[in-house]
Amino acid sequence: MANLIRSAKSGSDWTENDLDAYRIRIEYQDAATFFQIPGPDLPPPVVRHPAVLTLPGPAATTDEDAYKDAYRFLRALDMATVPDATESAVDDSAVDDFTVLLLTELEYVPMGRVLRTKKNIPLVICGENRQANTDVCVIDDDDILLLVQEDKRQGETGNPVPQLVAEAIAAFHSNNMNREQMLGLPRLPSEVVPGITMKGSAPTFFKVPVSQELVTAVMGGVYPAAETIVYAHLPPIPRPVERWNEGMKPLDNRLIIMSCYEAFKQFVN
Repeated sequence: MANLIRSAKSGSDWTENDLDAYRIRIEYQDAATFFQIPGPDLPPPVVRHPAVLTLPGPAATTDEDAYKDAYRFLRALDMATVPDATESAVDDSAVDDFTVLLLTELEYVPMGRVLRTKKNIPLVICGENRQANTDVCVIDDDDILLLVQEDKRQGETGNPVPQLVAEAIAAFHSNNMNREQMLGLPRLPSEVVPGITMKGSAPTFFKVPVSQELVTAVMGGVYPAAETIVYAHLPPIPRPVERWNEGMKPLDNRLIIMSCYEAFKQFVN
């Protein structure tokens, strides 16, 4: 792996080869291990509008005044899950729009935090300036706390996981520069950057440990001395084969996935 070619590229161009080139491995874990909870039961989701957990779809929101927020959420869920009639896949912007509503509904953005879409983060790689392009991210002041990358694959190219890892590396370095230059604090030697990939409305959760050594290796285009293990979790929904087609539309899927978001919230700090 040390002999793999490493080249200057933007985060959106990262592939599995770049993960190998920088000694990064993805390891999937069960819910108890990934979320660091004592047992198999996930915490119940805390939502702003309880109807989003019980209404099957926007057609069920008959009372406009009582359910207007739930209707907006469920309509966005539909558009993020069902392909556009004129396209073979879900519209990219529909997934981003739904993600913004979802993170807001689940209280990922309390006072002091904001949601950003299409934010560019500087990425220095192989001695050249490039950038990592996020789909959605949560920001507190100037610190990037959470990254969301949509799975835009139509075929075998465009795996969102390497793209998410590149964004995490860029976010860690950007946060450290802010600590040093704006707050006068020392840089952190390492940090776990939380991230999510979205295939329609179906998420996969990630914890990306980024060290200063990994950042330095990417900046210089060299093979790191230590391996980086990225931990991932797929929500344990009842029909895993239909995961990407169903997403969060079925109520049983929705409750489990939102419980995963609730458990994941502890890492966004």
